[in-house]
Amino acid sequence: MMAASLLRRDKKATAAHLKADLNRTDNCAGARQLQELLDTVLNPETPATDTEALDWCKCLIAGGDGFDEFCKTVRSYDNATLCGLVWTANFVAYRCRTCGISPCMSLCAECFNNGDHTGHDFNMFRSQAGGACDCGDSNVMRESGFCRRHRLKTGENVPSVPRELLLMSEMVLPRFIISVIQYLREGYTEPDSGSERDLQKVLQQLEPQISFLEELTKMGGAMRTVLTKILTNQQTFKDLSMGQEGSPYAKQNYEKYLSALKNSGLVSVEEKALPASAESPAGEEEATGALASSGAAAAGSPEEASKEEEPDGGQALGQRKRVKLSSTTKDSSIMDSLKHKCFLEELLFWTIKYEFPQKMVTFLLNMLPDQDYKITFTKTFVQHYAFIMKTLMKSHESDTMSNRIVHISVQLFSNEELARHVTEECQLLDVMVTVLLYMMESCLVKSELQDEEKSRHVVVNCGEALLKNNTYWPLVSDFINILSHQSVAKKFLEDHSLLMLWMSFVSFFQGMNLNKREMNEHVEFESQTYYAAFAAELEACAQPMWGLLTHCKVKETQEYTKTVVRYCLEALQLWFDAIGFVDEPAPNQVTFHLPLHRYYAMFLSKAVKCQGLDLDSLLPDQEMLMKIMVHPLQIQVRRPLIPLSPHEKSLWWIPFVCQEPRNIRQISHCVLTVVVVVVVVGCPGKLSEIHSNMWVRNGLQIKGQAMTYVQSHFCNSMIDPDIYLLQVCASRLDPDYFISSVFERFKVVDLLTMASVHQNALLDSEQERPMLEGALTFLVILTSLRLHLGMTDDEILRSEMVSQLCMNDRTHSSLPLRSPRTPNPKSGIVPGSCSFEEMLSAVADFKAPVFEPGGSMQQGMYTPKAEVWEKEFDPIMVVLRTVYRRDVQSAMDRYAAFLKQSGIHTGNPWPPYKERSPLHPSYKGLVQLLHCKTLHIVIFTLLYKIWMDHQNMSEHVLCMVLYLIELGLDNQDQEHKEEEEPCIEEHCHDSWFPGTSLLSNLHHVINFVRVRVPETASEVKREPPPSTSTEATSFGPNLREAQVFSLVAERRRKFQEIINRSSTEASAQVVRPKSSSTRWVPPGTPPQLVTEILEVRESMLSLLIKLHQKLSAKQNSLPAGWLEEAAAAKAAAAEAAAGGGPADAGRHTHGDGITAIERILTKAAGYSRHSQRSIQEICGKVCPPVPPKKSSPADKKTLDKEERRTRARERQQKLLAEFASRQKSFMETAMDVESPDGEAAMDLGLTELMDSEVLYDCVICGQSGPSTEDRPTGLVVLLQASSVLGHRCKTGEAKKLPTSDEEHIYAADTCGVAHDLRLSLMQRFFRESSCLQSVSIGWDGGVYVQTCGHTLHIDCHKSYMESLRNDQVLQGFSVDKGEFTCPLCRQFANSVIPCRPGPGLEAGAWHCPSNKKPSVLVKEVEDLQGLMAPFPTVSNLSKEMELVIKDIKNTTQKKYMDYGKNPGSPDNDFLFMYSVARTNLELELVHRGGHLCSGGASGAAKRSCLNQLFQVLATHMRLYSIDSAYNPWTRLTQVTKSQLEEGPEDDRREVAMLFRDVPSLLIIFVLTMPQPLRKEHFTCVVKMLYNLQFVQALAALSAQFSPEERQAWSTSGTPKKSAANGEKCFEALLSHVIGELSSDETIYRLNAAEPTVLSSSVWSPQSIEFSLRQFCLPYLRIASLLQHHLYGDVLTECLQEDEFWTLVVGLGLLAPGPQTPSSSPIPSASCLEWPGVSAFQLVTQWCEEMKGLPETQAEHTLELVPFRSPQTLLVQDPQWGAPRLLQLPDNYNILFQYYHRKACSACQKVPKDPALCLVCGTFVCLKGPCCKQQGTCECVLHSQHCGAATGIFLLINASVIIIIRGHRFCLWGSVYLDAHGEEDRDLRRGKPLFLCAERYRVLEQQWVSHTFDHINKRWGPHYNGL
Repeated sequence: MMAASLLRRDKKATAAHLKADLNRTDNCAGARQLQELLDTVLNPETPATDTEALDWCKCLIAGGDGFDEFCKTVRSYDNATLCGLVWTANFVAYRCRTCGISPCMSLCAECFNNGDHTGHDFNMFRSQAGGACDCGDSNVMRESGFCRRHRLKTGENVPSVPRELLLMSEMVLPRFIISVIQYLREGYTEPDSGSERDLQKVLQQLEPQISFLEELTKMGGAMRTVLTKILTNQQTFKDLSMGQEGSPYAKQNYEKYLSALKNSGLVSVEEKALPASAESPAGEEEATGALASSGAAAAGSPEEASKEEEPDGGQALGQRKRVKLSSTTKDSSIMDSLKHKCFLEELLFWTIKYEFPQKMVTFLLNMLPDQDYKITFTKTFVQHYAFIMKTLMKSHESDTMSNRIVHISVQLFSNEELARHVTEECQLLDVMVTVLLYMMESCLVKSELQDEEKSRHVVVNCGEALLKNNTYWPLVSDFINILSHQSVAKKFLEDHSLLMLWMSFVSFFQGMNLNKREMNEHVEFESQTYYAAFAAELEACAQPMWGLLTHCKVKETQEYTKTVVRYCLEALQLWFDAIGFVDEPAPNQVTFHLPLHRYYAMFLSKAVKCQGLDLDSLLPDQEMLMKIMVHPLQIQVRRPLIPLSPHEKSLWWIPFVCQEPRNIRQISHCVLTVVVVVVVVGCPGKLSEIHSNMWVRNGLQIKGQAMTYVQSHFCNSMIDPDIYLLQVCASRLDPDYFISSVFERFKVVDLLTMASVHQNALLDSEQERPMLEGALTFLVILTSLRLHLGMTDDEILRSEMVSQLCMNDRTHSSLPLRSPRTPNPKSGIVPGSCSFEEMLSAVADFKAPVFEPGGSMQQGMYTPKAEVWEKEFDPIMVVLRTVYRRDVQSAMDRYAAFLKQSGIHTGNPWPPYKERSPLHPSYKGLVQLLHCKTLHIVIFTLLYKIWMDHQNMSEHVLCMVLYLIELGLDNQDQEHKEEEEPCIEEHCHDSWFPGTSLLSNLHHVINFVRVRVPETASEVKREPPPSTSTEATSFGPNLREAQVFSLVAERRRKFQEIINRSSTEASAQVVRPKSSSTRWVPPGTPPQLVTEILEVRESMLSLLIKLHQKLSAKQNSLPAGWLEEAAAAKAAAAEAAAGGGPADAGRHTHGDGITAIERILTKAAGYSRHSQRSIQEICGKVCPPVPPKKSSPADKKTLDKEERRTRARERQQKLLAEFASRQKSFMETAMDVESPDGEAAMDLGLTELMDSEVLYDCVICGQSGPSTEDRPTGLVVLLQASSVLGHRCKTGEAKKLPTSDEEHIYAADTCGVAHDLRLSLMQRFFRESSCLQSVSIGWDGGVYVQTCGHTLHIDCHKSYMESLRNDQVLQGFSVDKGEFTCPLCRQFANSVIPCRPGPGLEAGAWHCPSNKKPSVLVKEVEDLQGLMAPFPTVSNLSKEMELVIKDIKNTTQKKYMDYGKNPGSPDNDFLFMYSVARTNLELELVHRGGHLCSGGASGAAKRSCLNQLFQVLATHMRLYSIDSAYNPWTRLTQVTKSQLEEGPEDDRREVAMLFRDVPSLLIIFVLTMPQPLRKEHFTCVVKMLYNLQFVQALAALSAQFSPEERQAWSTSGTPKKSAANGEKCFEALLSHVIGELSSDETIYRLNAAEPTVLSSSVWSPQSIEFSLRQFCLPYLRIASLLQHHLYGDVLTECLQEDEFWTLVVGLGLLAPGPQTPSSSPIPSASCLEWPGVSAFQLVTQWCEEMKGLPETQAEHTLELVPFRSPQTLLVQDPQWGAPRLLQLPDNYNILFQYYHRKACSACQKVPKDPALCLVCGTFVCLKGPCCKQQGTCECVLHSQHCGAATGIFLLINASVIIIIRGHRFCLWGSVYLDAHGEEDRDLRRGKPLFLCAERYRVLEQQWVSHTFDHINKRWGPHYNGL
């Protein structure tokens, strides 16, 4: 009853009353009243949508005050020192690496801008998953980076909160929170039983309540403290959780909560107590041990495992069955039990159940600035971690949920202190590892690696959604995050049970995504699971590994490394046992995923490099090493190895057509984005099985895997550990065993015979060479790579940087992306660090952004320094870091160009040999590979085969062989060892050489070799050596006992020796028969093999010398004394280098194969006197010619192939040369090149003066001929609407773009607005038809015509257009709209203007001047105007002219053509037509710089089509006639009677002559007279109009005078009227004008509100003369341009101050004189020439027309504010500045911060993609549906309004510019670049951007010159959607 009475009262009054009661000492009654009221208000049975309860809560919390005032009061007590601002996706934030302690640190824009980050390494980023501001948190960032607000200890100065202020909050909020929880309980339904929409509906209903909680958190630290106490109070939760006693609804509500727990697989601890006591869980050690062992074997029997199938499709054909581990391994306390003790825990539970709704996440994160809450919430989060994993796996929106999980977890685990605290108290590491294990267990399948039937290993199934969708990434991301903290990582490394568990987890990925070679048919479906596989290994295995390695860098952490290595070896042994591996891998299988091997390798490397551990103490026995070696070696056999052959470009340098893979992991979402599309172009030079097409039936995906494996982005997690592990194995295993294993794995053992013919049962003939090249390249990489064998971090960084720069010039941002990166930002050198920048400046030079011809823009690039090419270029490193042949080819081409430019070597160089850094002492055994007999036998054999030109030998093979020899010479165990003792030669098959030293074996002579060859081989037919030979006699007994040397037999023998020496249990095992010995025999009986003896009698030195002769094509290329000369030259070079002089270092370092052989021979002679003598002896002999090759069918086939290849290459070169010649000819003839004298002789139609007809070349049919009526020829043109002229301003300075609310742009002063206003004024006072003949339009929306200069027949053009319509290829233009590209130059066009038929320009008839009197010419002009135009005859030419007129009209919008009251009237048409000519003349003037001082034809006007355009316009305009009564020419040249008022249809007068636009009259007169117009008539028109222009200038100037000045000038000029030259004296004429206009007082009447113009200046004769010239110049320029195009008159170059005089002389207004205008200036009035009547009478007549206007039309003046007197209609200043784009701020951040949150003026919303018009500054929505009108989006609409369908927009959120042209658009690029000259499209890097003035000038120039269509090539339709 009491609650009911309270409900009826006012809410505020009730709240105030209750607050007062509660503040009393005895407040029991008040508390009871409040609880009763809350029981009613917060009744859980009331619908959540009822807002009354929320209103009551707000009033109660405020205690009777207004809620807003209460919020303000509480904020005043905010004692928080952290910002804690929470944001969601797409929020723009900042990250400063200089200030950050944690790599996840982020700042809001306000805190960043208020902090000092000058010179810091920071970037702006758009959040993808959400985040929170860390400003003020010293655990995450340094205090120096705090903003001004959070740098102060806010809490110290804030007073304590009064108890009564938050008393009501403490009482009300617990009830409010439990009501929210009850609504969440009631609304939840399991996704399986109900629809997900129901959950969303519940969340929508609760949105006001959750928003209210979020609003409370924003009140500051005081309110957050209250909320923390409530959320974490266990007693309050216990009292309220089950609801009121006796309430059935509350009981049912609580049961739903328990049901939700059970349905989630969770039970409370109490419920689980009974079964737990009956079945005691296994101990931790037992559990982890069982799980570790089960990682290699399924616990149950196969029958039990088969039952654990997928519920959906487990019986599908070919589907692999899931395997589950034993349930005894599960830690049930982590996975299955959950108990909630406070509101916070249950709130988080429901947040997870509802899949992390954004509002709930934001509320929970907003509370994090409260440290007590943060600790409790983190513990709660860890408590629910397993539940999060289960919910995530079930979710249908795993991407969204993953982002929100990370949004929370990154705030919790980035704090090291908090992470350590939770690790100690909540076993965070155990929880995370266990949860990850259970997650991966759900997708385990039986491994098919090695022996599918006997295998007991289980791996993850990469086809499962868990891996394909990267569902695991948020949990792995959390694990990586906590491992970045040293204290947490050490606890992980100290916990052996955790390490065992983690190795079990890693073993799940060992051998996943197994590939089996398809032998028969092509695979039906190419699986893309390898994306998931690579992402999983890199994210789940490699990144945690790097996190652990970060903390194992010092000697104090040796024990951690030893422990990890021990468990890696144990896990590897378990894996080998589980897959049943002994010594041989299964054939035709490969997996690229060996994370256990890589863990072992990287920890070994770190132990030796950083911790000083002994390598041998960490290595297993030799048998285990042999096992470890096998699988990484298998990958090297399968992976692509790029050859380095210097000359065989046509054979193997063919690039793969593929899209380069991007970074494998995005910042916020680990999704593998590698997209590999490989198209092999029939290249025979592929290395390894995959690129030898041996796996071609497996599809392109296998190539994708091979290429992804070596990607430079993450090769330090994939290929680098594999190579290092193989180097370790090679350094400890028997070298002969290792070498033979390599060649056997590469299947080239059969090729390594000295016989000319051999049989290979494993490889086809075309596969042998790439496989051999692959084996040799692998050995070179293995023995020369030093990344983990002694190089420092700086040396590695330098090497990586050099290799990338040598491939191509790189941008600053691409270098870190292309270099191997350690995923953990805390480990190693990160991009942007001091080491990175210093290293980059040391190895590279910066090239500033440049502009290529044609408009394409380049970014700032870094290119290698010269000394880098000379000393550091390492082709082996380049091969290792790329899979694209084009990159290796590019590196070699650039290297060759450097050598040629520097004069070191002009030929085609071989890859340079680079001396290696010293090996770490632990890896000295690697040198044994270069000093073993097996390798020496292979080298000798290959040298012999190359010398004998055997099949499948290439220069790349020779290059690698020489590289190996030189490596062996540079890496000897005992240098300068003398071999003076006689060698005891052994003749058994495996002892070709006396020892293992390469230096000794180089000069050892091999006499005879026994080979196995087919019966048809040439060696069988060879006769045995003659018995008289002493050598034959001495070796005779041994030859019969000799056997064929077998690498396979040698390898098996060495393997058995190792097994016998081993003391482990493996020695008793039986070696399985090798799978590789079972060879596939092709159908048909192969020829029988026979044993033959081959006489050789060569040593490696002799073969090298003979190869030198062969390469140099000289018989004695090395004379006997060359060695001494080489030694002397070397000594001189060393002496010069020691003395600081220029050393000839490149003589032997850089060059071709000849240089390489000489370098090897020189080194061998320097190391050994025996070798020196051998070389001298061999060189002293006369070497016989190279033995001719046997003409076997195989050899003949090879010869024919080489010959055909050579001929094809020659034909190709010939065709290229011919094409280049044609191209040069075309450039010289077809393209425009200015003549030396600068005359514009290129203008079409202005050819040499000749009587014959003009001939045109058709670019389609190639015929040349005149244009005729029946078959006209046309000029290819582009018609486009333009508003460039309309955006001109008086000043010519660019307007500044507003970057604040106080700045604005006003368009009233633009040319387009001024002319529109002038026309509107005229239409109010004068006759409509007269107005439309007195001005020009086209300033906005005018039609501009430009051409490429090529002509074609009209009928050919129609056929061409028809072929384009039928062409199905996608084009960047619309053929239906008449668009096409010029058939010759491919320039964009959309129309063809017909050329006028007839003879060329005849100077004698009409071009030459005459001596007629002015009055006669005036009369003739009047008669010409009166002639009626003949009606055009119907012909093809006339039809085409009509079509062109139609095209011109269709080019622009209708609103830009109809300015009269009657749309479509002849007057409108007449105005539009002559305005087209005016627009083109004005634009040409703009392109020339606004003046004609430069003369000739400017760059923009070289190809002019104005002559043809004038002909078309004149033909059309002659159809209109001007009534003689209203002909302006009459009033211009004659004194007429006063005009009477017109009839009743229009009582307004004609436009006064002084109001008319003079250039418009000129164009009207010219186009309405018969064509061609004689020049004398044209000059007459120009002179008469100059008179009018001059008087207009006088009238305009007089209006600017003060009354006193007018009086003075009127008085001073009156006496001069009667002078002889009075009509040509400006003083007399000015006096007369002032006198005439002063008679009407309204003419000079000024508006009182406006100040007098130039009132402070004094008008002198000089200033008036200057003003008169400036006023007349625009008219003179238009007249000169018109004369230039009509008559071909040359525009004379002059100084700018002499332009006026040059133009008047050129136009015939003034006779040319001997003196220059500058020396004796002539008055502008002297150019006047009156038409036989008194000048003063004409001027009086013109002035009379202005009088009486305001009085007669007073009613109109009231409507028009700007009109104050007739002088308003006078043209005050005809000069306009150049069109300019807006002036942009230098720093992009200024622009971005203002506009990216600015609301659109149309829809009042913040656009998702805001854009800015760079012409007028309008802010628009890109692609925004809110501002769409009639299906057209705002950017397109604005482009039509502002630029006549041309728009230039800056996309604020992308920093790029888009161009809209009609129905098309293109991405232009960016005018903002970073400090390294790079664009940052979409602001992905977020680096500071600065305006590139040069780029902006190019953009402006393209806009002004209308060349967007020509320069930008990538256009696409926008479909009105922008």
